[in-house]
Amino acid sequence: MTETSPWPTELVFNRADRALSVTFDSGEAFQLPFELLRVESPSAEVQGHGGEQKTIVAGKRQVGVAGAEPTGNYAIRIQFDDGHGTGIFSWDYLYELGQRQDALWDAYLNALKEGDLSRDP
Repeated sequence: MTETSPWPTELVFNRADRALSVTFDSGEAFQLPFELLRVESPSAEVQGHGGEQKTIVAGKRQVGVAGAEPTGNYAIRIQFDDGHGTGIFSWDYLYELGQRQDALWDAYLNALKEGDLSRDP
């Protein structure tokens, strides 16, 4: 028997809460803030082309989502209202963001502090 990755059963973009609610067939559900999705975008613009090239994206506390579209049957491309729209969020990556949300958030806040940057525009 092969192990399969959790598959999303529901994606809800809540503009008022500025968060994506994603529920997986494993029964797990995550509330992913738009800000976290934006600053952890899987795009080369944010992640770079190697492990040490990640860009710290500041000033995104109020970022919204302008739209989203499916990419095949494995991901969604999210268009943020700041014009960023090149990140393709696979189901596995959304699941990883949910699982690692606290650690990613802490690392982001520390990187902002170290760079004397702000979450505010």
